[in-house]
Amino acid sequence: MNDEALLRYSRHILLSEIGLEGQARIAASRALVIGAGGLGSPAALYLASAGIGTLAIADADTVDLTNLQRQIIHRSASIGLPKVDSAAATLAEINPECRVQPLKERLSGARLEEEVAAADVVLDCSDNFETRHAVNRACVRFGKPLVSGAAVRFAGQLAVFDARRDDSPCYHCLFPEAEDVEEVRCATMGVFAPLVGIIGALEAAEALKLIVGCGAPLIGRLVLLDGLTMEWRTISVPRDPGCPVCATRNAHG
Repeated sequence: MNDEALLRYSRHILLSEIGLEGQARIAASRALVIGAGGLGSPAALYLASAGIGTLAIADADTVDLTNLQRQIIHRSASIGLPKVDSAAATLAEINPECRVQPLKERLSGARLEEEVAAADVVLDCSDNFETRHAVNRACVRFGKPLVSGAAVRFAGQLAVFDARRDDSPCYHCLFPEAEDVEEVRCATMGVFAPLVGIIGALEAAEALKLIVGCGAPLIGRLVLLDGLTMEWRTISVPRDPGCPVCATRNAHG
């Protein structure tokens, strides 16, 4: 770590829970962020500024005027550009040492598995259950920790699933795919702008904790935030021994 890096990350290095060794782990890690919208914006900004070595960002959409109310990684001049290119340009200004890989695609199938397998941590910042379940299956298959966030209207939620741990549930344990779950999106329901910032920043925090190996990640816990009252609730999420996604994960190697 050169002198410039020591200065840039000095406030992390001062933390005994991180230090030089933890910062080196961050620099050597690869994070995959699914979605460059409301949640992905603050998550990517904090991961890059914290010194993540490689940051892959996947999103097939372009920047729209309606995005700018909350998707803080984008600028007015970016309207019409691919979100991943807009994000990469912003991140390069913040930390040119972070290697950003823009993936202008909606990851699925073999491509999703390829990117998940290459990552050290995956952040689900998507806005639909189909993607969330697909990302979860890939993370279970390849034994990758998954940080999952969601936000709509004034309600936010956050959880961590880590297939490397025997006691960790997966996303399917919490929201079984076969059950009828109402799809609620910001485009139709609205969303409080700072709420996605809060949840997205927390996703980055959990990802960095997983990389460094400090603290207690939100494994087996679902955190809920009511943005109107600013009240937090934590719900225990046990692993489902009959879960069709993770019950036999040890067999995947």
